[in-house]
Amino acid sequence: MEKSTIEVCLTPEQIHKFSLKGKIVVVADILRATSCMVIAMAHGVEKIVPVATLEECQELQMKGYLAAAERGGKQVKGFELGNSPFQYMDESLKGSQIAITTTNGTIALTKSKDAETVLVGSFLNLSSIAKYILLNGKSVVVHCAGWKGMFSMEDTLFAGALLEKLKASHTYESDAALMALTLYQNVKNDLSGFMSSSSHARRLASFKIQKDIDFCLQQDVYNVTPYMRGNAILV
Repeated sequence: MEKSTIEVCLTPEQIHKFSLKGKIVVVADILRATSCMVIAMAHGVEKIVPVATLEECQELQMKGYLAAAERGGKQVKGFELGNSPFQYMDESLKGSQIAITTTNGTIALTKSKDAETVLVGSFLNLSSIAKYILLNGKSVVVHCAGWKGMFSMEDTLFAGALLEKLKASHTYESDAALMALTLYQNVKNDLSGFMSSSSHARRLASFKIQKDIDFCLQQDVYNVTPYMRGNAILV
């Protein structure tokens, strides 16, 4: 029996080059959008609606959604939530509906909708994502959100971690996949130390949120597999 494949798309600007039909797409914006979404769903949020623009987020806010908005790493004025993982651990969010827009992650999600299934991936739910894929047996594209159209280290490391978990069940042929796996295997014992020199981590560290970065690099904190149905993320 032929193995399923796993591919890695390094930025949303390249996703149009991938065939998504019939495949599982795992979207990863490790610092910090998809990590926040995983945390929110693990803490009982009913659904999350990712949108590309601030205007769309405001429209849903006016309809009663809690609104989360981040641009350039900072919470946008006039919105209840930003992009810190610790904001989404608040028990008062249980049962709520959240509209969210971020610099990178929500764009990657909205560009993945041609897939059969879109999953929200992070280190925090890595094993849950891998288990879902193994049970379904379909080919996979890991869609890295990157940073404003460019490569990002943390999303690529997540892709490598997922590749390591799936290497017995899925084949890969692209240089991007090989690079992601090799990079992860070489630094997995000190992700936080390695990431401290990355451009995105240094950019975020200037906001005094090192604890956010460290938390988002932890593996298997939550056993949830958020997925998209229509325009909403559910679990």
